[in-house]
Parts: sequence; C-alpha cells; structure tokens
Amino acid sequence: MIERMIRLDELVHLASQKESHFFDKKAADISGKKVQKIAVAFANADGGEFIIGIADEKDEPDAAKAWRGAASLEALNGHLQAIFDVQPALDVRYEVLTCKGEHGYGLRVTVEKSSEVHKAGDGTVYQRYGAQSLPVRDPQKITQLTFAKGAASFEDQRLDEVVPEQIVESPPLSEFLKSYSPQTEPLDFCINQNLLDYKTWAPRVAAALLFHAAPSAIVPRKCAVKITRYETKEEDAERDHLAEQVTVEGPLYRLIHESVDGITKLMESVRIWTPEGLANAKYPPEAIWEILVNSVIHRDYSISDDVQVLIYDNRIEVLSPGRLPGYVTVDNILDARFSRNPKIVRTLNRYPEPPNKDMGEGLNTAFQKMKEFGLRNPEIFEDGNYVKVVLPHTALAAPSEAILEFVQAAGRITNRQARDITGIKSENLVKIEFYKLRDAGLLERVQDLHGPKAAWQLTNAGRAEVARMAACKNDK
Repeated sequence: MIERMIRLDELVHLASQKESHFFDKKAADISGKKVQKIAVAFANADGGEFIIGIADEKDEPDAAKAWRGAASLEALNGHLQAIFDVQPALDVRYEVLTCKGEHGYGLRVTVEKSSEVHKAGDGTVYQRYGAQSLPVRDPQKITQLTFAKGAASFEDQRLDEVVPEQIVESPPLSEFLKSYSPQTEPLDFCINQNLLDYKTWAPRVAAALLFHAAPSAIVPRKCAVKITRYETKEEDAERDHLAEQVTVEGPLYRLIHESVDGITKLMESVRIWTPEGLANAKYPPEAIWEILVNSVIHRDYSISDDVQVLIYDNRIEVLSPGRLPGYVTVDNILDARFSRNPKIVRTLNRYPEPPNKDMGEGLNTAFQKMKEFGLRNPEIFEDGNYVKVVLPHTALAAPSEAILEFVQAAGRITNRQARDITGIKSENLVKIEFYKLRDAGLLERVQDLHGPKAAWQLTNAGRAEVARMAACKNDK
C-alpha cells in the first residue's frame, strides 16, 4: 500500500478545491455505503478522484482545519472493502495520505471510467453529474448508459514506439504539475492517471495529446486545428474565395488557447453589414471558446483529420471529426452527457484555469451567449463522419425589426444589405419583407434609385416605430 505525506499548504490546496464532476472529498467518518456511491458514480460517468480524510466546506469552511483522517490504517479497510465489493469490479488506484502535523490517515482514490454499468450494494445505479452523485432509476436511461459504455476510445491506444521519457520529461507536463496538488512526480502522475500502460510503460494516445511538445509528430492520426478564412457567403466555397489558412499544433491546453487566438485574428478581416451599419463581424467570445473546446476534447481521434474551423463572411463553421458518441443525438445534445475521451476531459479539467471549467454546460453557454449578442442560435448537424456546429452572424430579431433598425442607423437599405443582416438568401423573399413594411406605412422607396441601386428609407411612421422599439428594449 503506497503512503504519501502531504504538507499543510497541500492540504489547504486540496481542501480549497471545489467538488466537481471529477473531484470529491469527505471526512474519514463517511459510511462505506456513501463511499461506494461516489465510486460507482465516477465509474459510470467520466472517472474521477475523491479523498477520504478531508472535510467538505459545509462541515469545515477553514481549509487549514479540514483534515479529518481516520484514527488508524485499519479504520480505512471498511472504505476499501466497500469499493472492492462493487460488481463488476471497479478500475481503481489508491494511496494512503498522512498530513504533516496532523493525526490520522486519509485515502486518495482514483476511479477510471468503466466500460460497464456499475451498481451500488443496494442495486442502485449512480452517475456523476457536476458535483453530485445522483441515482439513475429510469430503466430507459440505464439502457442508454449501457449502450454508451460499449464505446471504446482511441485515447487509450498505446504508442508502443514512443519511449515514456518523451512524456514524463516533457515541459508541458512539468508546467502542469507545478500547480497540481498534492505534489506528484511526473512518472507517478502518469501511472496513477493511466496515461502510461503499466505493463509496457508505453504512453497512451491521451498522454501524447496532452503533454507531448509536438503530438502531431508521434500520434498516428491528424490531431491539429486548421483555421481557414473564405471571403464569401456561399455554401460551397471555391479556391478563389480562400483568403488565408492557419494550422495550429501542440499539446491540447496550448492548442485550444492558440486556436482561439488564431480565430480571433482571422476574424479581424471580416466586414459585414449589421443593423448598425458596416462593421467587423463580432461573435460572443464565450460561444467561440466553448464550441472550439468541445470540438477538441470530444472529437474522435481515431479519424485522421484535423478539427476544421471555417470562417465565412456570414458565419463560422466548426467541424469535429467523428459522429456524436454513444446515445447523444442532435436533439438531446444540450442535455445528454457522454465523454468519448474521459482521460483528456478529466486532465484538462485539473488545470488552474481549465478550458472545460463548467462540465456539460459548454454548448448551453454558447446558445445563451449568442442570444445575449442578439444572434441566432448555433446550428448543430451530423455531416457525414463529422459533427458540424455553425455560428450564424444573423440577427435574432425578426427580419422587419432588423431592417428598420438598419435604416434608422444608415438612412437607407438595399436588397443586398437586407440579405446580410437578416440571413435571408433570396432577393425575392427580401422584397416581400420590404413590401410588408411599405404596406404598413413604415418604409418608402428612395426616388430615382433603380435596379441594383434601389433602396428604401423610413417614413415618419417608420421613425416613430423605431423609437417605440428602442423604448421597449430600454424598458426590458
């Protein structure tokens, strides 16, 4: 049995760590039944780690006083027995903790995501949701979970030709462990987190993606992010529309940050008509971040292709290799939970500023932020062997409202400008919107402008309507 002594500052760090989808902590007087519940919930979700011997915040708000170890090593046997009693057997690793200057013993347990559905001793299926271990009693949901568990992940594949030192001695891993608590040696971390095969010492794909300085050089599949700017609104862009293309490579934490920076830089060249006039295309940064993060951490790395980010004049498309995993569908994607790559997801969540901070809320955040920006919802499709997410730069407002706001700001509007701000692709459908506003007495044709230059302007009644709309928005 491995025993590790932690310092007081490490205790404070662990006690201050918020309970989450991947982490839990409890005082040593926790019952074996509750220990079993937590372990089963982690195994049925994405795996995780829990510490017995540190009280949670509601029992001890002072992190420096949170140590609640067992009186003896024998007192931990009941907790271990509860874990070992789970059938089918859980894939767990554990070590005994002591704290310098404190009495008693703790237990640190790491639970791997399982390929089977586990039940507690009373027959209840538990699954981790956020910081809770919740029962799953609906037979249909248990069936869905059983189906999802059958999926294998390419992240577990061994890289037999890669020596472990390329991971264990890598700068990205060293940087990550600077803020990891308790203080852990690189080799111990990789073994405990199952990033190295314990029989052959060969790194797994997840280890290379997370911590190798150049994953693309050793992973036998494409694993970068390719960002492309097309100067067009057309569905099928041609080579003539290609303005710039950038490929971003590196360990995943850095890859995500540099990819978002690359998207932001390329977007600086996108100028479009908006209700306020000609301006740079702006999308909520949180929406871009969450969708890019999801595409990187949940993609199928067995498919040899990069994540594709396509920036058009009127939209951003993100294509993630692989179809939706398990029982996730386009219809339930905002509510369903399934991680194709649990090691990647879990490890990224352990960074001080995790890119996947709010587990399970990423796409919901993207939808909410698009709405707050006054833009239409993201669109999600399965496109062949890819998941495609589209961020349309189309006003959430009704076409008539967007047209009136634009004319108020710009003085007049053409058919082409109206197509830009409403997202309507047909000239004739835009004409129908103009005619509706004309018949309502809100718009009139600008005299002496015909053909492609034909334009519309507000009437006195139209100006009054725009003022009324603005007042309603301010009241809200």
